[in-house]
Amino acid sequence: MSKDLLLEIGTEEVPAHAMPGILDELAENAKKALDALRLDYKDVSTVGTPRRTALLVSGLSERQPDVESERRGPSVQVAFDADGNPTKAAQGFARGQKVDPSALVKKDGYVYAMVHETGAATETLLPELLKGLVTGLSFPNSMRWGSLDFRFIRPLRWLVALYGEDVVPFEVASVKSGRASRGHRFLGHETFEIAAATDYTTACEREFIIVDQDRRRDMIRAQIEETAKAQGGVAEITDDLLEEVVYLVEYPTALCGRFEEKYLKLPPEAVITPMRDHQRYFPVKDAAGALLPLFITVRNGGKDYLDVVQHGNERVLRARLADAQFFFDEDRKKPLEKHLEKLKTVVFQEGLGTVYDKAGRLERLSATIADALGVGAAEKEKAVRAAKLAKADLVTGMVTEFTELQGVMGRSYALLDGEDAEVAEAIDEHYLPRFAGDRLPQTTAGRIVSLADKLDNIVATFSRGLIPTGSQDPFALRRQALGLVRTVVEAKLRFSLAALVAAAMDELKISDAAAREKMQADVAEFLRLRVKNVLDDAGVRYDVADAVLGDVDDICAVYLRADAVQKTLSAGALDAPVQAFTRAGNLAQKAENTNFEAAAFTVSEEKALAAAYNAAKADVEACVKADDYEGAIKALSEMAKPIDAFFDAVMVMDEDVKVRANRLGLLASIDALVQNVADFSKLVL
Repeated sequence: MSKDLLLEIGTEEVPAHAMPGILDELAENAKKALDALRLDYKDVSTVGTPRRTALLVSGLSERQPDVESERRGPSVQVAFDADGNPTKAAQGFARGQKVDPSALVKKDGYVYAMVHETGAATETLLPELLKGLVTGLSFPNSMRWGSLDFRFIRPLRWLVALYGEDVVPFEVASVKSGRASRGHRFLGHETFEIAAATDYTTACEREFIIVDQDRRRDMIRAQIEETAKAQGGVAEITDDLLEEVVYLVEYPTALCGRFEEKYLKLPPEAVITPMRDHQRYFPVKDAAGALLPLFITVRNGGKDYLDVVQHGNERVLRARLADAQFFFDEDRKKPLEKHLEKLKTVVFQEGLGTVYDKAGRLERLSATIADALGVGAAEKEKAVRAAKLAKADLVTGMVTEFTELQGVMGRSYALLDGEDAEVAEAIDEHYLPRFAGDRLPQTTAGRIVSLADKLDNIVATFSRGLIPTGSQDPFALRRQALGLVRTVVEAKLRFSLAALVAAAMDELKISDAAAREKMQADVAEFLRLRVKNVLDDAGVRYDVADAVLGDVDDICAVYLRADAVQKTLSAGALDAPVQAFTRAGNLAQKAENTNFEAAAFTVSEEKALAAAYNAAKADVEACVKADDYEGAIKALSEMAKPIDAFFDAVMVMDEDVKVRANRLGLLASIDALVQNVADFSKLVL
């Protein structure tokens, strides 16, 4: 027999961003706890609203299964004396296992106790299990209340714990479990009782609580789309805002509000940002994508008095947009470039000057990167101009009030000033990607300034000794480094990382040789880990990634080499070459250099290998220059048979020093050539 289990944790409103993680953790912890107790169940799920987090376990067995276990004790020699009588060691072991010493079984030189454990009733195990689930949750932030030492994300207000129809008794933070839950704050009863675990969803709905977040999400989306359609528009529903609204309401009702058309003269982002990021409203656009003077919000309640709710929301948004209009008008009293002077009053980082200083570094570093990438004079000029203006909007009134608009307003103001469209776009793009999964810069100028900004941030912060460790990354350098790598890979940008790091250090006046050497090593290692993340996301095998990550000076080449190695490996064409390259590489470590004289070889196999190396060298270098790494691998593979024949025919570590050095030099040359593609010894065949 089995019953359903319900655990509802009632709290004050939990921040929306924390709810998905809490629900996932509760489900995972419940599965682990039930499995550890050997309790069978059909399914585990979690549902939740701002005020309640609930665990639902269907088909939970009424008792643990009995278990027969074999437990090993001391060796036979220790367990029995010469006369075959059990020693104190055997008696103690038997007593601990609650069996008679005569019941001990001899096997494999040891004694074993056959123990029968009768499964406990589930109802006796649940109080501790459920209490542990409540107290075992972790949160990004937690709090204490009253005189209690207990910490939780928000104060606990009630607990519902039902196994079938029976209450599971336990207590946390002076709150005792029962069957009484609480209804919607305004539409439901203050408390209501849940008769059985299977009644939970319907009982909540009678109290105007849509407890299933997936159903709530579908309802919200459908209502928003229907409301927008009724107004002749299309709602712009972003996944992150929708997810947040899902956990802000228990009983959703969408409604449409309006604002004055005069605000449509503002840049669209200046209207959408206060609407979406500050008020959690969904903007509405026409079929052509133009913003309409409408917004859709979701009320936590029914359809009564919607006109009052609409009016209140309109008043709030009107004040926000009036602020935006004021700041926009003030900012437009002078061109974007004139705001640069005020950057002298904004500190970049302690000991690293002002943002004005940083803007100057970005100009010069962008010029260096443009040269390294070999872009034309016109593109370089655009990148340098964009770099000069990139930080100017940080001191505008609009960005000071709505910080989410950094870069966005810079682009809008630049266009209004008559700047080149690509320059304006680059001002916005240089912040990309702003978050995981965000788009990447698409213009050449945007990519250049983005690389310059991120590289300057990394080198500048590292120069202060603030290299991210563990989960600590206050300057978001990991995100910026990952964005840098993704931009390089997507756009196939080719440059020397070491050269650009050196240029960034020059801009920061880092002159100490030891400090520069350490900086190069630290930045390379930091980016190596980000490249590894990108390779992993692309489905590259871990051993292939390890094989190509030895040198990340050319980040794009690392990605291309990984792709070529994985494809060739998947085709099954690398087994013999890998073994040959690994064998050659192992002995190459003993070589002092890569010098060898082909004329000094006397054995036909070593002559053949030298010839194969020379032929492969020309082909590999040509393929690498053309980024044809599959072709390079094919050319390298031509040396596999000559390498095997070489090892079969000669003794590399010959007693003659000159002969040995010449053979080692050849192997070292081969290994160096192979390393142009990968360290094949790290591949798992």
